[in-house]
Amino acid sequence: MYALIETGSKQFRVTPGDTLQIERVKTEAGQTITFDRVLMVVNDGKYSYGAPTVAKAAVVADVVKHIRGEKTVAFKMKRRKGYHRKVGHRQELSVVKIKEINI
Repeated sequence: MYALIETGSKQFRVTPGDTLQIERVKTEAGQTITFDRVLMVVNDGKYSYGAPTVAKAAVVADVVKHIRGEKTVAFKMKRRKGYHRKVGHRQELSVVKIKEINI
């Protein structure tokens, strides 16, 4: 059994027991979060598609901790002009562990 969920403008394929990093959620670490935007559920070979979401389907997960992702650097330069800019960015992430998929 697996499901396709959407959170933070990204889609993830999840099964019970999976651990994944998603964009930061406002839920405290150790609390439970429910994802209502379930796009597809596969259960014993039966596919349930949503338009755009599957009705009454939800994915329950525990928030393990909040972390910051790797630093990425955006460097801009124009040659012979003396122009260069270096900007760094670290994404705020939450680590969640999927508990169950409710249909």
